[in-house]
Parts: sequence; C-alpha cells; structure tokens
Amino acid sequence: MRYRTLGRTGIKVSPYCLGAMMFGGIANSDHDECIRIIHKALDSGINFIDTADRYSNGESEEIVGKALKGRRENIVLATKVNGAMGEDPNQQGNSRRWITQAVEASLRRLQTDHIDLYQIHRPSPDTDIEETLSVLTDLVRAGKVRAIGSSTFPVSEIVEAQWVAEHRSLARFRTEQPPYSILNRAIEQEVLPVCQKYGMGVLVWSPLAKGMLTGRYRKGHALPESLRVKVFPTQMSDERNLEAVERLLLIAEEAGMSLTHMAMAFVMAHPGVTSAILGPRTMQQLDDLLAGAEVALSDEILDRIDEVVAPGTDAGPMGAVYAPPAVSQASLRRRPDRVAS
Repeated sequence: MRYRTLGRTGIKVSPYCLGAMMFGGIANSDHDECIRIIHKALDSGINFIDTADRYSNGESEEIVGKALKGRRENIVLATKVNGAMGEDPNQQGNSRRWITQAVEASLRRLQTDHIDLYQIHRPSPDTDIEETLSVLTDLVRAGKVRAIGSSTFPVSEIVEAQWVAEHRSLARFRTEQPPYSILNRAIEQEVLPVCQKYGMGVLVWSPLAKGMLTGRYRKGHALPESLRVKVFPTQMSDERNLEAVERLLLIAEEAGMSLTHMAMAFVMAHPGVTSAILGPRTMQQLDDLLAGAEVALSDEILDRIDEVVAPGTDAGPMGAVYAPPAVSQASLRRRPDRVAS
C-alpha cells in the first residue's frame, strides 16, 4: 500500500478504507465472518477502518472492537455520531449533551481508549456549529479523540465550520466524508476544491454508487433482490443511471478491466481524494475489490468517462444524501403572505 496523509493531520492512511456498515444485523450478522473479513483487509495493508454508532445500532462498532484486539495500535480507527440511537429525542444529533454520551458508548463498543477520527455523520440545523465544535475540542484535549471530521456536509457548512473554528479558537474539521462515484460527481464542483483549500482529507463513500457500478444492475434486466433496491428503489431503477452503466461497461470492457475496478480507480484518481471507503458484505466482495487496488486509469479512459457523466454532475438521483431544511421543508420555500389563486 502506498499510504497517504490524511489532510494535514500527519496521519498516514491506506488509499482504501474498510467501511464497516455491512457488519451487523443490517447485512451480515455472522460476527466471526465479519472479523475474518476485517483481518483479511488488515493483512492486505489496509490500516484505516470507518464505522458509525448507528450502523446496526452499535453492533458494527462491537464487531470492529472484537476484530482489533491485539492490533489496535496499528489501525487508524474512525467512527461517527449523529444518528438516532434510541427513542429519546436527545439520543441523537450534534449537541454537547448527546456527543458526550455517544463518544463514551462508542469507546466501550470499540474496546479502545481513543478514536483516531471522530466524525459528525450529518449536520444538525437546530444546533449551533460552535456548540458541536466546542465539545469536540474538549474531547480532543481529553485525549479521547485525535482528530475530528464531518460527513456529507454542504459546502457552505464546511466553510462555516472552518470559520467558527478559527475565530473561536476551536478544533477544526480535518476531514470530510462525501459520496462520490462516476455516477455521482456533484462534489467536484465545490466540495472537493473547498476541502483542498482548507487542507482537509477526503474519504469518499459509495464509490460504487450503491452497487450500480458492479454490473449487477443492467438496463432491460429485472433488478436483483438486494438491500440496495429495497432502500433506494428510485436510484437503482433510474433510466439515466442504467443508461450510463451500459456505456461505462463498454469502456471498461475495451480497457480490459471490470467495471468495479474502473469505478474504484476513477475516484482514487482525483487529487482531492485521500481514501475510498470499501463496504464489503462478504469475503468474495472484499477479494474482488482488493484485486483492483493497483489499477490506474489513463487520461483517455478518464476523458471517455467524462463523456458519459460530465464533471461536476450526477447521472441520476443519489440516495442517502443530506437535504438541508431549505430543500426538505416546503414551508421554507413558500412565502406565508402569498395570495392563493
């Protein structure tokens, strides 16, 4: 592995980051198999693992904690906070009250005394970013967290967080974790350039576009039964996405590589990307992803990909992306004093 520096933290991480979302009841509840997958990834040179407290309601963190026994000191361990962890309305979000509880629970499940990268999983419009950065700063000073980051933040909120950190002398986000793939390139417009400007590391999620870039989802074919289809039916059946996949398959075939390997090499080619998150559910999936670790794309192939999905654009809808209140709440887009016709 040719390790890269995570932003300006000085921490060296592998270009592939093992994502643990599929470990646990949501996808693979066999703890022993999940641990074998983790160990295989580590033995292959991956030193970066990303999980979150909400993945299978903490089960993913528990699996990762068991897998890292005796190997923790050589691993850059990342987890996230924000998602609901119970019915209590205060068991979620980015408040000081919740983060101070959530970090202790994550540390227990991960069986460690510190988290290398603690990320805010999504923005919370009802919480001042100063409130969030303040508690994260305290965690860094207490030694429980080494670095902090954001995930799926709009570019305006990335910039605001950097400004608040500077003017309030608080710890600043050192990383951002956005979605990025051949089919979903919107972050090329502003998010990636802004992260580069502030020296933030970028670990991208869903580089295979929820599995659409594996070749399993084809135009004119029945969709396979999968968790992705159940959760993101609009994205997985969108004609624009499926049409793009057909054209990309042809490019990959003519280049003598699989679509999966071409998709992974594409996201790693951007100078603003530090690591790409792999999300294997099975050992076979991990083996296939690792087999393409050394694939690099020529300018000719990248130019042909640009013709299929233009830089800075999305081919079709992208699931699980944060929608700010200005978009998600109709009342914020409609004047209360308007006259109905």
